[in-house]
Amino acid sequence: MAVDPVSLCGLDIADDEAGMACALELAALAAEQGEVPVGAVIVSEGKIIGVGSNSPITGLDPTAHAEVNAIRDAAQRIGNYRLSGATLYVTVEPCSMCSGAIIHSRIGRVVYGTTEPKAGVVESAECFFEKPFLNWQVEVVGGVKAEQCATTMTEFFAARRAGKKKLKKASPAAD
Repeated sequence: MAVDPVSLCGLDIADDEAGMACALELAALAAEQGEVPVGAVIVSEGKIIGVGSNSPITGLDPTAHAEVNAIRDAAQRIGNYRLSGATLYVTVEPCSMCSGAIIHSRIGRVVYGTTEPKAGVVESAECFFEKPFLNWQVEVVGGVKAEQCATTMTEFFAARRAGKKKLKKASPAAD
C-alpha cells in the first residue's frame, strides 16, 4: 500500500502518543482492505521515515506484516537498510518474524499498543528482545494507547465473526 505519511499524519511526530495515533490510522486503512488492523510507523529525529500496515492477504505475501512493510518503506526512503536510532510505533505487540526484522534493521526503540497473547514475543509468549544471543539491543515501551489499539482488534474480529455467521445462516444447509 503506497501511503504518503505526511498527508496521513503530518510530518512531525512529537511523542509516543502522536506516533501511535498515526499507527492507528494505518491500522484503519488495513481494516478497510479486509486485513487484520495493524499499523506501523517509523520515526527518526521526530520525522516519519516509513509507514506500513498489514497486507499479507491483499499482497499475497505472508511476510507483509505492518512492521515489515514499514521497515521496507523506511529503508527505501532513506536509502539504507540500517535504521539505527529510529523508533517503530506499532499497534500490536510484534511477532517473532517482525522482531527479527527489527533486530536486523537496527531499530533502536519499539513502542507498541496492545499485547498479542498468542503470538507476541516482546512480553506475551516470549521476551525475545531480552535474549543474550542478540547482537542488537532494542528499547521497548508497551501499552501506549493500549485500550484503543485493543478495541480496534476486538471490533475487527467481532465484525468478521458476525459476517461469517450471517453467511452461514444465509446459505442453504447441505443434506
